[in-house]
Amino acid sequence: MFEIDKSQPVMVTGATGYVAGWLVKRLLEEGLRVHATVRNPADKDRLRYLDAAAAEAPGTLTFFKADLLDQGSFDEAMAGCAVVFHTASPFTSKIQDPERDLVRPALEGTRNVLEAVNRTASVRRVVLTSSCAAIYGDNLDLKEKGLAALDESVWNTSSSLKHQAYSYSKTVAEQAAWALAKQQERWQLVVVNPSLVMGPGISPFATSESFSLMRQLGDGTMKAGVPDWPIGVVDVRDLAEAHLRAAFLPDAEGRHIISGHDTSFMGMAKVLAPRFGKDFPLPRNTLPKWLVWLAGPLTNKAMTRAMVSRNVGHPWHADNSKSVQALGMHYRPLAETLEDFFVQMRDSGQFKKA
Repeated sequence: MFEIDKSQPVMVTGATGYVAGWLVKRLLEEGLRVHATVRNPADKDRLRYLDAAAAEAPGTLTFFKADLLDQGSFDEAMAGCAVVFHTASPFTSKIQDPERDLVRPALEGTRNVLEAVNRTASVRRVVLTSSCAAIYGDNLDLKEKGLAALDESVWNTSSSLKHQAYSYSKTVAEQAAWALAKQQERWQLVVVNPSLVMGPGISPFATSESFSLMRQLGDGTMKAGVPDWPIGVVDVRDLAEAHLRAAFLPDAEGRHIISGHDTSFMGMAKVLAPRFGKDFPLPRNTLPKWLVWLAGPLTNKAMTRAMVSRNVGHPWHADNSKSVQALGMHYRPLAETLEDFFVQMRDSGQFKKA
């Protein structure tokens, strides 16, 4: 059992990120002293949403300059902290070199942060933002592993630099974190493994792929139809709460699947349709798999035929019972997540009306 002293500061890496923004907000609401690492503390425009959150909360927020690939750059921000939240990791489909753009920042960044933890005697717990992508690479993994649902014992063995490179980056980064954690006994590693994160950001203009997906659902890009691609979804606000509980519940340990709902691209569109379908060109049809296999790679370079073959039409299920039992998670309705997200993007002018 690890008791965490809330009078000590906590550190959040990549604080301007989509998930980190809500996490920082929750920590500030709890009255904590937050050390937030960012690439450029002088960029006040980029930090204004975090500053606004701090102005409304009892906690305090201090920015520090740090970079995932800069060894030693986290030491100053981490000094005196009891908890380190490592959320920073690239999530983008626009990659030219998977090793350079995804794997190296995720893997070396995790090692740099945890090596700083090893040098910082005050740290008692590290909460790592991993992903369900470190548990599975493709929906077909479920069938190939003979599973009815994914759980925390499962590891992604189907991804590589050449296939699902993002998932591969999350897998090797989490594996490296566990290897480093097991080499010492002072600090404890607790991991959260979210499915696809959706919901409004503290900034309406975040650069996460989640915003790109919602934009494509609402602006007509997917009007002709979507593939039958089952997926899990979790609200970004619920994920922030999971981080908080993973950090401060004394008995928290191990990995935690953080996923509120099993759905699909069409499932999300159907949730949005009753409220927004009259005014926005939401997808209404599911595309046949042969057409997605044939045309998908031509319209989206990130979608390979192997991805289509191994995901489209194959079910996705995850067991979130550990998060419910160990962390006391309660997941908000999918409609609340998607509608709040859609409204934020609509009101910030990110859709073209039909």
